[in-house]
Amino acid sequence: MIDPEQERQRLAEVYARQSDEELEQVAAQVAELTEMARETLRTELTKRGLYIGQLEGSWDSSATEFRDLVVIRSYWDLLEAQLAKGFLDAAGIEAFLFDDNMVRLDWFNANALGGVKLRVDAANAEAASRILEENASAAEALPDEDDSAG
Repeated sequence: MIDPEQERQRLAEVYARQSDEELEQVAAQVAELTEMARETLRTELTKRGLYIGQLEGSWDSSATEFRDLVVIRSYWDLLEAQLAKGFLDAAGIEAFLFDDNMVRLDWFNANALGGVKLRVDAANAEAASRILEENASAAEALPDEDDSAG
């Protein structure tokens, strides 16, 4: 049987010897750590002033959430996709861009991938579409700079 205090001390020594990058790699594997290892790692990261976001709260691997995300729009232009996501974020609807990194690497990838996809939870799809339509209508109603200058 392992003595919990000795194990905590052993983990503290192991984490103390690791570089910041090594600790961050360990933190990225939070699901594979024991509760004691998470607590000890959290202590070491805090001591060094490093980000502990993944370790906040308790980790429950059985509570992994699978979400029903649906594509509500596809964009050929990455900037337009980011603006649309921003509209939804501002409205309190969590949105995700898919394939944006591939398009960012080379915009020719957009053709092969079908553009950058904007996805939301299925339950929010209708509201998200309505918000995007309202913002598109408002943008069309704004006068161009050339029109107002003359």
